[in-house]
Amino acid sequence: MSIVLENSGKVDPERIQSYIAAQGYQVLYHVLREMTPSEVVDAITRSGLRGRGGAGYPTGLKWATVAKAEGDRKFVICNADEGDPGAFMDRSVLESDPHRVLEGMAIAAYAVGANQGYIYIRAEYPIAINRLQTAIRQAQSFGILGSQIFDSRFDFKIDIRIGAGAYVCGEETALMASIEGKRGTPHPRPPYPAESGLWGYPTLINNVETYANVAPIIRNGAEWFASIGTEKSKGTKVFALAGNITNTGLIEVPMGTSLQQIVEVMGGGVPNGGVVKAVQTGGPSGGCIPASAFDSPVDYESLTELGSIMGSGGMIVMDESTNMVDVARYFMEFCMDESCGKCIPCRVGTVQLYKLLTRISAGEASLADLELLEELCDMVKHTSLCGLGQSAPNPVFSTLRYFRDEYLELI
Repeated sequence: MSIVLENSGKVDPERIQSYIAAQGYQVLYHVLREMTPSEVVDAITRSGLRGRGGAGYPTGLKWATVAKAEGDRKFVICNADEGDPGAFMDRSVLESDPHRVLEGMAIAAYAVGANQGYIYIRAEYPIAINRLQTAIRQAQSFGILGSQIFDSRFDFKIDIRIGAGAYVCGEETALMASIEGKRGTPHPRPPYPAESGLWGYPTLINNVETYANVAPIIRNGAEWFASIGTEKSKGTKVFALAGNITNTGLIEVPMGTSLQQIVEVMGGGVPNGGVVKAVQTGGPSGGCIPASAFDSPVDYESLTELGSIMGSGGMIVMDESTNMVDVARYFMEFCMDESCGKCIPCRVGTVQLYKLLTRISAGEASLADLELLEELCDMVKHTSLCGLGQSAPNPVFSTLRYFRDEYLELI
């Protein structure tokens, strides 16, 4: 079933008329004419929608917090800084259905009392950027963005800010620093963006897929959305299948669908009759799940129990030829390169972890090195400033948990 991708391949992303013909902007019109901001927040809360950027924070609760916050101005931000290796969900949504995201942002802005929005998107997505610029220009010419939208008292303007490719800018405080023109480094929370965000004003930040769910929820009803998925993980999730798999590309499945169904049935398994060894979810912040656990449902809680995370939705499939120590080393190298350097545990810890993994891969390590690796992972996880450092050891933890024998063989 498709919610986020329902228009993909059906509407022309460069013609607003095509989106309008597919019931586009009808929900925004209905919201501005017939609903109060608190009714919109209530609908999103009752739907059970959780943030699709990785952490799974309840969207309605976040909106309610920003709506209640006091400030002369408020901002709405769309986080389109999708940086996980093997992930291309947000990019595909923005390239195929940009108006869906603009409509979701406008509804969110009305609900929380904001008049300015920003889409923070990485420079590596030139097609998505061009289509967003076209979509914003067309929406403004139709009076759907700008002043007195649909002859209401609601004003809302959206600007694009292009990131320079720093992975850490996907973290919300670093992202806001980048929008403000500062170096993209995180800062401790609290205060949370909902209370003191962009330039110190209350700010709502959601990712592309979260906003893409907003219009369908209002159109079809909160109860309809809440009936899809599992008890704690409602709705559908878009995944990008990559790696050693027959059918690469995008899928959208109800929450709770098993990994077996996604990898073996939809993905077609490993090409040429090969055997799936593991799947890596959640990007560099996630973990490697062995084939023996593929009967597990894909939802926020189940993946956490398995030592991984949902992340933004990347899934990298690995076959029997994959060396899991090399996989952990690859992701540690990525985190080491992408560390902003602000806090010592992440800046120094990821380098030392990478060196230890390199020694193990080369067959030059001892059991004492393996013990040191585990201790250092624990330290980096619990003392780093932001999510990048806190989750950098996850691929190591998960490969040690399920594939420890491969480490021991090399030692």
